[in-house]
Amino acid sequence: MAKKSSKASEELVEFGKKLVNDVEKGRNPNVDIPIRNLSNVTFDKKTQLLKLGSKSAKRFFFNVGHTKKFVQTLEVAKITKNLLDVGKHASLRDVFYMAKRTIPNTKTNIVDEQKETDKAIEDLELVTDNSRELLHINANKMGSVAGNVVIEDKGDTIDWSKLGSGGWSIPSNVEDIKFKKVTSKYVIYMEKAAVWERLHEDKFWEKNNCIIMSSQGQSTRGIRRLLQRLHSEFKLPIYVLTDLDPYGLYIYSVIKFGSISLAHMASELAIPSVRFLGITTDDVNKYELQKHFIKLKDIDLARLKQIKEYQWFKNSKPWQRQFKMMKEFNSKVEIQALSSKGITFISDKYLPEKIKNKEFLE
Repeated sequence: MAKKSSKASEELVEFGKKLVNDVEKGRNPNVDIPIRNLSNVTFDKKTQLLKLGSKSAKRFFFNVGHTKKFVQTLEVAKITKNLLDVGKHASLRDVFYMAKRTIPNTKTNIVDEQKETDKAIEDLELVTDNSRELLHINANKMGSVAGNVVIEDKGDTIDWSKLGSGGWSIPSNVEDIKFKKVTSKYVIYMEKAAVWERLHEDKFWEKNNCIIMSSQGQSTRGIRRLLQRLHSEFKLPIYVLTDLDPYGLYIYSVIKFGSISLAHMASELAIPSVRFLGITTDDVNKYELQKHFIKLKDIDLARLKQIKEYQWFKNSKPWQRQFKMMKEFNSKVEIQALSSKGITFISDKYLPEKIKNKEFLE
């Protein structure tokens, strides 16, 4: 990790030297930032991953429309270089407050909202080709895990099977974690902490020799990286358990193929072989869950239409069938609807049978 931090520091120095060179040669200092939106993202059929295209946009210092973002990127670069120099880490919120100040002799703040520094950090990731974790910037912890795994984290030995009802709290940066023992056979990731708590209380991970992992909604980068490491380093199958709704399906899509905004990091975060184990339209009929329908709102239908047209879903007959049936239902179904069959139904029957019978989508 020390070598990677040194490399990140060197990249920041080169970034600064390039701008100084522009000034010394009388050029308008500029930063070339790759465009991060769907128009510049392609789906690589061979790797089954999203890939950032070659389109970029120059941001100039002497341009009224660019100046503020240009200065924000430089300010965050300075903060990041200082963190690397002293070997300390900061949260996204810390960086915002470190950057939030008024430019001398003006009434203008460098940043007014955290989303501005967040965007500047993403710019630096692309400019330096280093993740924010390697730049010593971390996000909030938002995940729990339990299973037959022993790790070493900052010199401490941690057994994921012996951490009580809360499990191990997944940090945003998992690069330094060393796996000392992994005997589990697969991983189930779920979007809802409440479902994780149900499985944990039922000792699902112990009875089925697996790892259970959760977040609260969209998966964090730390969770996605931890999932990918477990898959790539130990060949563990990864299953995703979500609600039957457009946002649950999007969570699965992000873990499997990568996200549009982080297409440049897909190779480090995405897992093309991941399988969808969540509620399907077939489950609705099989377990008679129609009485638990929640009507889709216009925003849900718009999101469903968008996902349906994603290139990585467009030619998949199984997924197009799910999208079609979901639209016909005009409703979504939450995982917790399975509790109507019994409080431990999901642990005792639903998940074991689906995995055994390979009733998952890919």
